[in-house]
Amino acid sequence: MEDLQSLVGIPRIWDQLNTVEERLLEASAADDPYLTKIAQHLLLAGGKRFRPLLALLAAEFGPSTDARPVEAGVAVELIHVGSLYHDDVIDEADTRRGASSANANWTNTVAILAGDFLMARASEVAATHLSQESVRLLAATYAELVEGQTRELQLAGDLTHGLDEYQQVIGGKTASLIRTSARLGAMAADADSEVVDALSTWAWEVGMVFQIADDALDLVADEETIGKPAGSDIREGTFTGPVLGAVAGSNGDRVREILGSGRPYSDEAVSEVITLVRDGGHIDESLESATTRLNIAESALAELPRSRPREILESLGNFLLQRVDAARS
Repeated sequence: MEDLQSLVGIPRIWDQLNTVEERLLEASAADDPYLTKIAQHLLLAGGKRFRPLLALLAAEFGPSTDARPVEAGVAVELIHVGSLYHDDVIDEADTRRGASSANANWTNTVAILAGDFLMARASEVAATHLSQESVRLLAATYAELVEGQTRELQLAGDLTHGLDEYQQVIGGKTASLIRTSARLGAMAADADSEVVDALSTWAWEVGMVFQIADDALDLVADEETIGKPAGSDIREGTFTGPVLGAVAGSNGDRVREILGSGRPYSDEAVSEVITLVRDGGHIDESLESATTRLNIAESALAELPRSRPREILESLGNFLLQRVDAARS
């Protein structure tokens, strides 16, 4: 499978992303070295930097060439990483990106404070380097993230909800920030409003695909690939699209029997549910829905002039789904 760096074959994008890395460490530095260490824990653990990459790609559609797109990338990544600190506390996670989570390394309280600190620094970056509209957009997006996470918590362990509720969750907790990443990058480069809107539509659909693919990976990939044990969502009582499909499918009675017993689920129970999901074709069903969304995303891009950045965006959605196919092979 082609990797992300070879897919995005524009050298200046990667030069800018290196600058984003430097700025992330600058923006996450506190006066207190103890807080700095914790706030930079996940930043130093690495990551795909998918959201800042989108911001930089979207900026290619605008006329300006100053440093604002880099700052847009910094702001969205600080929001993203800050939310991961909070997610790990909520999920009682021990690992993140192949390393110990901040809450496991220190305490829940300290991890929450570090997440809050990164969120505050995202706002500071936007207020200093971007527009007032950018600050408002980031604040509204974080509210969407919280709503999505809250809805997911409400549905934890619930076998009665369906795909509509699932899509509301992933729209809030994932697609909203991916859409904002592209929108903020385009705005930072002074792109026309029609271009900003087209990129936002594309990014929303690709953001949904991103989470659908990630949820599928949780059911087909190993720990080395995804940085956490397979079936982690099930163990947390988070029932994603393929599992909900299995609940409604021909083996639904057995799936409900296993998952209705309540947590903690044994390794054997999780493995059986994963097998039922796979054998029932529910991962394929989920990926088909993702493909439908990619078609909508491509229609939005068709409104933009053909260019190398547009070609890259057209390929990104398929790249996300190819990750799942590679994990299954």
